[in-house]
Amino acid sequence: MNRPSISLRLTLWFTAVFLCGFVILSVAMWVGWSYTLSSGRDRTITRRATRAFEVLANNVNLPQATVALRYDEFVDSTPEGNLIEISDALGSVLFPRNGAAPRDFPWPTPATSPADTFENRTYKGREYRIIQHPVEFNGERLIVLVAGQLEDNRQMLARFTKGLIETIPVLLIATALAGYFMSRRVLRPVGRLTGAVRSLTIGNLAERLPTSQTGDELQRLAETCNDMLARLESAVTQIKRFTADASHELRSPLSFISMVSECALRNPAYPLECREVFEEILAESKEAAHLLEDMLTLARADAGNVDIPFEPTDLVHVVQDAVERARIPAEAKRHILKLQCIGGPFEVRGDRASLRRLVWTLLDNAIKYTPEGGRVDVSLERSPTHVRVAVRDAGVGIPPELLPRVFERFFRADPARSQNGTGLGLAIAKWIANVHQAEISVESQLGVGSAFTVAFPAQSSGSLKVRML
Repeated sequence: MNRPSISLRLTLWFTAVFLCGFVILSVAMWVGWSYTLSSGRDRTITRRATRAFEVLANNVNLPQATVALRYDEFVDSTPEGNLIEISDALGSVLFPRNGAAPRDFPWPTPATSPADTFENRTYKGREYRIIQHPVEFNGERLIVLVAGQLEDNRQMLARFTKGLIETIPVLLIATALAGYFMSRRVLRPVGRLTGAVRSLTIGNLAERLPTSQTGDELQRLAETCNDMLARLESAVTQIKRFTADASHELRSPLSFISMVSECALRNPAYPLECREVFEEILAESKEAAHLLEDMLTLARADAGNVDIPFEPTDLVHVVQDAVERARIPAEAKRHILKLQCIGGPFEVRGDRASLRRLVWTLLDNAIKYTPEGGRVDVSLERSPTHVRVAVRDAGVGIPPELLPRVFERFFRADPARSQNGTGLGLAIAKWIANVHQAEISVESQLGVGSAFTVAFPAQSSGSLKVRML
């Protein structure tokens, strides 16, 4: 299972961290707001208790009836004035005289503490905050009782909580989008480096990755990759040089062995056993010479030392020559070899000898892996943009897991059934196709056969006069 992309993981991490931070901040704000409302309510009812006592203290020398009257006026002018009472230490209500508070209101039992005390009581489904404020009046200990309802606080806290909850999805979406675009922007240079690295092949190791003088990790990554490419280029160059030199130097000994073997076979004085040995030596030396020639071709191609002259070429003649050359080994295995041309013209720009070798390699490969009495079809087809050469056989087929490797050097799909092969033919065919800006592909099915197709970019119909079949 593939892991999510780095951009997605960064976005998820950024969103998760932001969400955690927002939740922590929201909880802290909720606790702070709740405490602020609660302490504000306590201060409010404390001020009302103080003002209630001041009404008595400021009118201490007046007749009691006058004091009661002014106290009633104060209660009437105060919000929730019906929840303000002054009682003695035994709980008897002294002011207001008419007992404005509901008779069943749950006033607490008078406290003996000299300091203010607070309690929460529920009355008819509503929460109330009650303060007992002890005072001294005319040498008597009185208690000022003030109750303030908490419904406003609850509503404000509920609205605040709802706002926080409704804000979370919006902030999450905004955070995710911001995190995604930020991660994409940060990783954009990584994408460019990835594309540059992916475009590198053994043929263009001299190229280097783009670097920007930013002084960050990406610059160090690009510089490290360039250092690695320099070492790889040096190592590959040494291997190419060794392969080319070895292939070249081995040609002379093999030529000498072949010449000596041919001379020995011409001498009738050697017995039959010796002649058979020399025939085997000659055959093996020719096979080794063919392998060295292929290796030298690829070594020169890797080094860029192959100069191929391109010219307008009619693929009909190239394919016909290859088919005629392949008829002898095909007839030896009783194959049906057929050439078919569809459409036309079939002109391309390329080297005739290289193209002939490409087609011959595909035909030789098809004949080798097709059982006796089988069939090999060669077709030429023209489309508005491409000229395609296809070679189809009725051979053993290639396993699907091995298809991506058929053009590798020295690779054989079935080594046990390979006959007189070097394992370099298809690699050379692919190189020739690449040089001609063509695309070579293969389709295969076990027990049914394989089809190799080469698609060349087509030349305009007026660029070359072609003799059609």
